[in-house]
Order: sequence, then C-alpha cells, then structure tokens
Amino acid sequence: MILRLILGDQLNLQHSWFADVNDDILYFMAEMRQETDYTKHHIQKIVAFFDSMRNFSEALEKQGHQVLYYSLDQKENLQDLSKNIKHLIKEKNITTFEYQLPDEYRLDQQLTDLSKSLSIEHKASDTEHFMTTRTTVSDFFEGKKQLTMEYFYRFMRKKYDILMSTVKDPEGGQWNYDQSNRNKWKGSPPIPEEKQTTKDITSLVDLLKKEKVKTIGNIDPNSFNWPTSRKEALDTLDYFCENLLIHFGDYQDAMHPDQNYLFHSRLSFAMNSKMLHPKEVIDTVIDYWRHHSDAFDISQVEGFVRQILGWREYMRGIYWREMPAYAKKNHLENHNKLPEFYWTGKTKMNCLHHAISQSLDDAYAHHIQRLMITGNYALLTQVHPDEVDQWYLGIYIDAIEWVEITNTRGMSQFADGGLVATKPYVSSGSYINKMSTYCKGCLYKVSKKTEEDACPFNSLYWNFLEEKRNHFKDNPRMKMMMSLLDKMSPEKKEAYRKRAQHIIAHPDAY
Repeated sequence: MILRLILGDQLNLQHSWFADVNDDILYFMAEMRQETDYTKHHIQKIVAFFDSMRNFSEALEKQGHQVLYYSLDQKENLQDLSKNIKHLIKEKNITTFEYQLPDEYRLDQQLTDLSKSLSIEHKASDTEHFMTTRTTVSDFFEGKKQLTMEYFYRFMRKKYDILMSTVKDPEGGQWNYDQSNRNKWKGSPPIPEEKQTTKDITSLVDLLKKEKVKTIGNIDPNSFNWPTSRKEALDTLDYFCENLLIHFGDYQDAMHPDQNYLFHSRLSFAMNSKMLHPKEVIDTVIDYWRHHSDAFDISQVEGFVRQILGWREYMRGIYWREMPAYAKKNHLENHNKLPEFYWTGKTKMNCLHHAISQSLDDAYAHHIQRLMITGNYALLTQVHPDEVDQWYLGIYIDAIEWVEITNTRGMSQFADGGLVATKPYVSSGSYINKMSTYCKGCLYKVSKKTEEDACPFNSLYWNFLEEKRNHFKDNPRMKMMMSLLDKMSPEKKEAYRKRAQHIIAHPDAY
C-alpha cells in the first residue's frame, strides 16, 4: 500500500494525485501539536487551517479516496509528523511513502530526513500550485548584480501571456500602474460588506481550549468569516470580482480606521492553503474585467495581478534561494524588544492601535498596514527581526514562512541589507497622514516634531537615519533624505535623538 501525506497548506483538489481513485493508496492528514506550537499562532489561523483540512478530507472521501485523518485530540495521534508517519508505515504495512514538496524549509528538512531514514520506497511530488519552481527566481537573476522584482514580473507576464497586447508589449501601454494605486479613501465610493461565509466553528474553539493550545488574538465562534472550503473560496473570488475589483487598484494602499478590508479580496488564506490556484484567480479577475471593461480600467486589475503573479511568486523564489541563512539576517544590527502593545493593541498611537487591534480581532491587516504601520514602527524603534518575524508569523491568517519571512525580514525590516527592498520602508508621520485618516483621531499631533505630544514617528524617523547612516550613505534611493539629514543643525538632531530614545525606552510615553 502507498501512504500519501497531505499537509495543512496543500489543500489542492485539482492535484494530479486525485485524478483517479485507487484502493491501494491511503491519504493521511493530521492536526498536530508540532504545527500549533512551533510559534504562538492567532486562534483564527489554527481554526481556519483545521476547518479547511477537515473540509478537504471530506471532499476526498466523497470522491472515493481512502483518507486517514487524525484530529488534535485523537489518541493515536503522536503529535509529531515523523513519529506519525513511521508508526503508520509499520501499522499499515506501507510499501511506499509519498509526499508533496513542502513550502516551509523546516518541513522540507524534516521530510527529507524522514525519507532518508525509511527502509521503504519514497517519493516527493510537486504541489502543482505555484507558477514557478523553487529555483525560477534564482535562475532568472543568475549573473545579475541586483534583484529587481519588476523585471521578474515582466518576465512572468510574457511567459504566461497575461495582460499582453503583443509578445513584447504590455496591454494598456504600461507594465505597472503603481502610481495610480495610491489614493486615500475618504468615505467614498462606498465599500460593500465583505463576503459572508459564516459557519459554526464552536467545536474547534472548544478543542483548542480543551487541549490547552496557546494562541493569540480573538475569535467569535458565531461569526467566523474566512473561506475554509474550495466552494467558499470560489464564491469569495466571484464576490471580489463583482463588488470590489472596480476600485481595488485605486485604494489598495489606503488605510481607514472604520474599514478593515476596504476593497481587498480576502483571498490570501485560500491561496496560501492552496484551495485556489494563482492562475485561476488571475484568469477569473481578468476575464471579469474584459466583460466589464467599460465600467473600469486596467489599473484596477494590474495592481491585483502584480501582487499575485509578481510579488507572491517572487517572494517564494527569494525564500528558496536564500534559506536557511535568510532567517538569521540582521543587517542593521537591531536588538530591541517588540513593545508589549503589539500583543494587546493598547497604545495611544491611533494608527498602531487600529492596525494591531484589527489584527488581533480579524487575523488580518493589508500589506500597507503591515509595511508602513506595524513594520515601520518596529524598524524605527530598532526591534530585533527575530521578534518581528515571530509576531507576523503568528498573528496573520495567511502567514506561512515562505511568504512571511521574506516580506518581514526583507521588505519590512531591511534585515537582509537590501536583497528584497532597495531601500528601507520607513517614514515619518506624514506618509501615514497622506494615506489614512488615522492621524485625525490621534492624541499625538502629526504636525509636531519633538514635543511631548508630537507624533512618535517623526522623531523616530530622523533618529533612525542618523543612527544607521553608515548603512545608507551609499544607497542612491536614500540620497535625498541623507542630504536633508546632513543639512540639519546639531541641535535639531539632538532634539530628535532625545525624543526618539525616550519613546524607545518608554513606548507610548505621553
């Protein structure tokens, strides 16, 4: 008999494994403490994975496949992947062990080591999910001095003939409409309610409590609203196309205290668990736009495609190119602790209060909230990237290491020294004020610089540039800001330094 392992983020019903029903194949899935405990996860994240896994198992059984599913509290469950596999091989007289290549380095190493220790045949298959291989990004940039996502994105557009007017020319005459995707949302146009997929997950919440799984964040068992089956994921995709896509591009970078999702799709968990394939998401969105192109233009669609075809595939490629060394990078030598309010949302800084509270309530924040609010503050206060990594990996429902660590340690914290981002993504309060309405309701004043009631981002920003100036002196994208810093009087720099050091030592001091 063949034993085939399915991990919790390998929920791809279209995989070739499932094309035929074979009584000599046993599929194995398990909820394990190994996976709930390697970091402290948001409770909604664990619930979403477990509910999705159970739905996937039921779907396979309905197709006629043999599935062995271990719940978290099942007595046969040894709570460790390798131990469970070895026990089943012996118990079921397994002759061949097969698995799909994991997308996390730790699991890849575990399964590689496990396979080597087995005395039976073993085989690893592709997940058939991504539009690139593990080495596509590495191969594309071989011999080049700098990695630039935009060039890779254009390569992918050409390769898959996506939004192309000819084999060389982009549809609409532009490759990238990022400049059109930076509008501030001021209450109009109206934002439709998110797609409702509410189901009762009380039993899963009770299970985690009974088994004393340590989690972060909040959950309401009666209003859990994430898609956890392929049908729900497809319905959410259709809802996005019909209700939100029309304004997605315009406001994809906007932030608002009363709108957690704005025009975002809420598809990242469904994609990262592989319930949806990136190509089918892209095709569905483009097809909808082509049938309604008189209602909205290409800039709304291109911004969405770029995130999936460009950024998502690119980050995965960086992950496999750079791991495991990437997880230890700390180029800026930051060593401070993450402030306690990251776990509670209790801060007088309105932008951080909303972004963190939303993350705790919904296990979600969009990319600009993650990059320019929580990530920006962590970098400006010089928090150790290990601490930032663990927080992002735990708190977000879509956070799996291959996509989390490259965005966090690379894009957000510049800990890789510029491998992913050509400059650190830091800002004073002015950017937050430009892209959101957070500042209007804040006790701190974005217009003030070093006073007690001045926006903390202002002094932290200039202090950061001063303290890390040796890292940025030769960076062309930082030239203007470093020049402004050089022209600043010693007295002004000292005032920024004192205010910043006080904030770092006493977060949220007022």
